[in-house]
Amino acid sequence: MQMPFSKDRTPALASLLCLALVAGVAGCASKNPLMDDAPAQATARPAAAPSMAADGAQRTGPTGLRRFLGVLSPYRVDVQQGNFVSRETVDQLKEGMRSPDGVTREQVKFVLGTPLLADPFHADRWDYVFRLQKRNGEVLTSHVTAHFQGNKLVDIDGGNLPTEKEYLAMISGSAPGDTPSVRAK
Repeated sequence: MQMPFSKDRTPALASLLCLALVAGVAGCASKNPLMDDAPAQATARPAAAPSMAADGAQRTGPTGLRRFLGVLSPYRVDVQQGNFVSRETVDQLKEGMRSPDGVTREQVKFVLGTPLLADPFHADRWDYVFRLQKRNGEVLTSHVTAHFQGNKLVDIDGGNLPTEKEYLAMISGSAPGDTPSVRAK
């Protein structure tokens, strides 16, 4: 007794073979996310990573597929880590360093906030690291270091930091000089 379906197996086998071939080719073309591709990233970063200054705040935007498919991604929140230190606050501390009394650790903590890194091996150094990752993939980072001698601030490094207005413009995505117009009714 023969089965009625056993006569015509060639189209089913051909379609199964075609499906296996397509799956195999697609698997070869995909990139393993666990493998690090360091040389390609190193060459792609300088063109895709405009920065505000070499040693100040740095700003990088989304690249490649993430930039192209950004509208199809799920909602993401802005993630801010660390204390934002503006150019005005650093200037305020530098001005205080010129006074005869100087600036104490408590005053630095009042102006800049609690340091993100207070290394026990370098007790006379506080690091203020800031990172903001926006929902579109853009990343803003800055690093400010305060150096003390005893209880007095002797130096503060941070490079070319943005002002508070520039920082707010970066968050909102507008130009630094733009202010929202208010209509009177």
